[in-house]
Amino acid sequence: MSTLVIDTIQGKTTAGSVNVRGEGSNNTNLQQGLCKAWNHINDADASTIVQGDSFNTSSAIDNGTGLFRFPFTNNMANTNYVHVGNPGPATDYYMQISIRDAANQNSVSSRSTSSFAVRIRNAGNADDDVTEVGVGFIGDLA
Repeated sequence: MSTLVIDTIQGKTTAGSVNVRGEGSNNTNLQQGLCKAWNHINDADASTIVQGDSFNTSSAIDNGTGLFRFPFTNNMANTNYVHVGNPGPATDYYMQISIRDAANQNSVSSRSTSSFAVRIRNAGNADDDVTEVGVGFIGDLA
């Protein structure tokens, strides 16, 4: 058994690019493949949000029924990031989670590099609080 103990991994040719062997014979870029921010909140339907855990988000802000905002600790480089989310539990209806404009939460037309907001809607197309919300972001950090 071997142990590698280091503080920094840096690409030999390009400092910000480290390729890692993925499945089969394909390589993946380490920096591009990492989740850059995520947040999991418990009791999203309570009057006070209880954060379960987070990475690169400084807080969870309740902006009303089904509306939450999360400021990034370290900003994203641009607004071309991808989000993944899982509100739950939804036992008798499905839920969807979508990224929204941090200021007015009405559309996706104006993303922000400093925070992100989500709107959770139920099958009846109404804003809805759920017990848990988990959301993560993949993209470039500033």
